[in-house]
Amino acid sequence: MKAIKKNLMLIDDDQDYTFIAAKIINQTNAITVNKIFSNGLDALNFLKENASKTDTLPDIILLDLSMPMMDGWQFLEEFIHITPQIKKKITIYVCSNSISCSDIDKAMKISSVSDYIIKPVTKEKLIPILKEV
Repeated sequence: MKAIKKNLMLIDDDQDYTFIAAKIINQTNAITVNKIFSNGLDALNFLKENASKTDTLPDIILLDLSMPMMDGWQFLEEFIHITPQIKKKITIYVCSNSISCSDIDKAMKISSVSDYIIKPVTKEKLIPILKEV
């Protein structure tokens, strides 16, 4: 796939998963994982601090739901409040182990969420996302 110079942020507390996901994502040659955060609070603070720096902000966020300090649900709630300050459109995909219909339905009702991806992330799951962004 041809490089389209998109940056991706992973927000997930599982270090093994983020290592493997970053490798898979970078192998697509279409996007680069430029930031990894192990909780929503650190990711949210990064977004707030860089709200006007479009080159620094991600184009895509893959967000886990279950994390310490600030989970994915809390992150999404706060993200909605800071969206007006962010000078770039950021596409968020919830990326979770949960196959619960209630989690999927809840996530898809949040306007900031583009889709719900059940882990693990594969190239086959990423290519449609890249075409969308």
